[in-house]
Amino acid sequence: MSLINYITQIQFEFGAIRLLKGECERVGMRRPLIVTDKGVRAAGIIDTVLQALEGAAPATIYDGTPPNPNEAAVREAVAAYRAGDCDGIIAVGGGSAIDLAKGVAVCATHEGPLQRFAVIEGGVANITAKTAPVIAVPTTAGTGSEVGRGAILILDDGRKVGVISPFVVPRVAICDPELTLGLPGALTAATGMDAIAHCIETFLAPAFNPPADGIALDGLWRAWRHIERATREPGDRVARLNMMSASMQGALAFQKGLGCVHSLSHSLGGINPRLHHGTLNAIFLPAVLAFNQDAPSVRDEDKLNRLATAMGIGSGTEVAASVRAMTERLGLPTGLAQLGVTREMFPDIIKGALKDHSHKTNPREASAEDYRAMLEASM
Repeated sequence: MSLINYITQIQFEFGAIRLLKGECERVGMRRPLIVTDKGVRAAGIIDTVLQALEGAAPATIYDGTPPNPNEAAVREAVAAYRAGDCDGIIAVGGGSAIDLAKGVAVCATHEGPLQRFAVIEGGVANITAKTAPVIAVPTTAGTGSEVGRGAILILDDGRKVGVISPFVVPRVAICDPELTLGLPGALTAATGMDAIAHCIETFLAPAFNPPADGIALDGLWRAWRHIERATREPGDRVARLNMMSASMQGALAFQKGLGCVHSLSHSLGGINPRLHHGTLNAIFLPAVLAFNQDAPSVRDEDKLNRLATAMGIGSGTEVAASVRAMTERLGLPTGLAQLGVTREMFPDIIKGALKDHSHKTNPREASAEDYRAMLEASM
């Protein structure tokens, strides 16, 4: 069965942060917990958020979001939520802060540890309408978590899992490209490649969802044409707007599922949380494209050539090489060895990938040996 469902209200424009107070009132959020990280706070963005909330009740702030959000941070933020008698969450930051906010929204309103709500533990049915409302304010253009129905979080046992439910979709996304103008070039590149990977992989997922396919292809068109300008000219407002749109669009199409790129990056990211998710996706994407090129759903719908058209390159046979070349031009690592990954880590990476929820929605089923070959090709 195909699910076609778009439910987040999105405010998208330069200066959209000014609408935050009104959106809080609209969803009935009077005592928010702001979930962010110390970098976003140091950049002055939280001051901008508080200014937008001027005249509302004082907000509680949790700024301890780690680069890869984990169960310990969820517990800390839940404690802050309860201490502040909060009734909703404003997530301000990249995908890490937004995903953490989603975990808090569930765990602050339901009994049990985070593990109880993980997809691989059968947790979808345990998440109910009691989930606290979330308003997402992205400050990067990569994950698109502001419109996504899931959060990726690391459990206490080290597994990087998905917490997925329609109840964790943010009620509102405030997409203000102005908040990304100060993003450093390296982070712009890594998060931008994350958006590109999302658009490509969800387009290739075999579920029947033509609206999602169209959204993903348009997002790829925008990201591919603007990522280099956004990286090298951080003040380019047109590039920043298009990258934020591409990020959002990739996540709008997530309902189709993802694939082996994400099952591998989720697994490796759980083993080494210091590795950036977008960088891992960029590294894995060429090998996974090569693996998927002969899948019936990819071949029968001419999907690689359709990707090539969106990217403005010659043919589908050039997509994987073009992705690798773009990664290199952006100054990002193109191989796992550059990140300190060794072949001794392969068995644990493969074990995690086979259990990941994204493994099941790849256009072609991957075995342990297939994953080993993809890892080898990505070294």
